[in-house]
Amino acid sequence: MEDDWRAEVRLGLENLIDKAVVTGAMQAEVFAVIEDELARMRAAIERDPDPSEDDTQTAEEPANDWPGAS
Repeated sequence: MEDDWRAEVRLGLENLIDKAVVTGAMQAEVFAVIEDELARMRAAIERDPDPSEDDTQTAEEPANDWPGAS
């Protein structure tokens, strides 16, 4: 049961690769793109391990209390 997520990842990758190949991509090219994306994702995780913890304050609306705003 603990490897269920691994099977899900494998199935998802197989589906992704199959879809790309059916639309005309070369399998080796798809593998290369996946490897490049994995490297990019690893680098992003090293820079910011948990981006959900970043301060996500939204910008406040500007005040309309300056002279002539009315």
